[in-house]
Amino acid sequence: MSYIMHDSQNTWFRNPFGAVETGRDITLKIEGDDIDEAYLNLIYPSGENRSVRMNKEQKVQYPNTFVFSTTINTGDRRGLIFYSFTIKQYGRVFFYGNNQEFLGGEGKIYNNNPISYQITVYRECESPKWYKEGIVYQIFVDRFFNGNECCKIENPKSNSFIYARWDDRPMYIKNNDGSIVRWDFYGGNLLGVIKKLGYLHELGVTAIYFNPIFEASSSHRYDTGDYKKIDPMFGDEDIFKKLCVEAEKLGIHIILDGVFSHTGSDSIYFNKYGNYDSVGAYQSKESPYYEWYQFSYYPDKYECWWGIGNQPNVNELVPSYLDYIIYDKDSVINKWMNLGADGWRLDVADELPDKFIKELKKEMKKNKKDSVLIGEVWEDASNKVSYGSRREYLYGDELDSTMNYPFRDDVIGFLLGNIDSRMFIRKMMSLKENYPRENFYSMMNMLGTHDTERILTVFENNRSRQDAVKLLKIAVAIQMTLPGVPHIYYGDEVGVTGGKDPDNRSTYPWGKEDNDILSHYKKMLRIRTRSTCLKKGELRFYGTDYDVIAFERYYKNEKVITVVNRNLSSSKNITLDILEGEYENMLTEKKEVLDSKTSIKVGPAEIKILKLLIDKRINILGINS
Repeated sequence: MSYIMHDSQNTWFRNPFGAVETGRDITLKIEGDDIDEAYLNLIYPSGENRSVRMNKEQKVQYPNTFVFSTTINTGDRRGLIFYSFTIKQYGRVFFYGNNQEFLGGEGKIYNNNPISYQITVYRECESPKWYKEGIVYQIFVDRFFNGNECCKIENPKSNSFIYARWDDRPMYIKNNDGSIVRWDFYGGNLLGVIKKLGYLHELGVTAIYFNPIFEASSSHRYDTGDYKKIDPMFGDEDIFKKLCVEAEKLGIHIILDGVFSHTGSDSIYFNKYGNYDSVGAYQSKESPYYEWYQFSYYPDKYECWWGIGNQPNVNELVPSYLDYIIYDKDSVINKWMNLGADGWRLDVADELPDKFIKELKKEMKKNKKDSVLIGEVWEDASNKVSYGSRREYLYGDELDSTMNYPFRDDVIGFLLGNIDSRMFIRKMMSLKENYPRENFYSMMNMLGTHDTERILTVFENNRSRQDAVKLLKIAVAIQMTLPGVPHIYYGDEVGVTGGKDPDNRSTYPWGKEDNDILSHYKKMLRIRTRSTCLKKGELRFYGTDYDVIAFERYYKNEKVITVVNRNLSSSKNITLDILEGEYENMLTEKKEVLDSKTSIKVGPAEIKILKLLIDKRINILGINS
């Protein structure tokens, strides 16, 4: 087969790059040797199919190479436009489409059924600056800090157990069928968070994302008992309001976890066990909450989240539920935002209808224009399909951000040797191509959460403790210098370990921190916080050794280059096509003079973060002394 090429990440072939706004022109090209005809095949969000004959012109410097081009307009569409090409050459018909990894960039020739490229078309929507240029810290309140005198436990729950020691490992007490019969608690509370705000501020945190803090039976509290009440073990409304006020003084914003796809069975709404002074859906079909739930055989058989009986699903589009959560003057959204919350993270966003998310965002923005809405999505959120429907998360009317699990997977995959640097770059560039810029720069880039193994444990499972710490430090360096919002799961910054739930939800080890890891986090957060370039600069990757990731961020006259070597035993010598000049290593404060011919040595597990100090090209012009 002769030469044929389309590269969706090269603006010669597709301009503009990546996701585009409604009403924009997009020029698409394909080139190749001895091609007679080329057609652009389009599938629009509505499902409409079109085939457009492309204009042909000869590539001057290559007599047998022809370029085919056409321009389309996105119109008022929002959603995904898919495209591929039909090629006629030597009397044959074949196709050109995306690569088999669905990652964009250079494609592949197919005899039939080509994989399509994706163009995300969206309505312009700006994410709040405080969020996309900040640092998020996630707190599982029960495990963070007890702020009471003598660590008194407030309002312990019935038929539960409280650990004897703060540093006990978490566990579940289950019966024969695997269900949890007694929930476990340590006694952390919101007063404890208030008392540790100084620590978070010193660390560089600008936003706290709380796991659920509303009343519930369990320790994780994803089985909401009352959306309008702080769990009594955590405090009350006055404590929450004080927390928001004190946090605001330090420039820290509060993001709450919204668990709106289901409630608890032990709740004011369902009231299966009669623990609430209300008529719940389980007790009577006359309950004001009855229409929220789906019963197949009343009252004991009902739809529940992933089959877990203590979390009955709700019908989110029932008018009374929409009023209660979103529309009412004292709705759940309005109540807590009026008390000081600045945003919401939507638990299991895939379980929520698009209409529900759109309406929630609309009302949020009415309450606070610069509030943020984050979704729990585990895949590429631009093309996510759930329950047979293409989701509309990033088209401008729904999410500002998602939890960037692909980022976590790819960082771990690279550092453990499951993918090389080139595949890492391809995966990052695929997200950059598919996401609107505002969303890409607002993705919550995390290394661990309450649903994953602790990041240090992931590395310790495969390496010695010493080497695991080295890999952790590299992971943090990547996290703090790539576009997106860095996220820290409480305790990761001091070396907390833990396997799968519940082991990943152990307590913060006050007084027993790993200060070496903490020092690295603090240094990396300072570098991130003080650099406009790292917050909102453009991104360019370099092709290097398979063990080395190198990329630059640039904004106006500021430029920062990150180079990391995952190899734990061998140095790497690499040459980068960089701007000639004098650079400072922001980690060591050592200076290096570099140009495009300079070979940069990167030691085993070494991190270099190089900030441009003097541009030699400008010096030649006599602009700098």
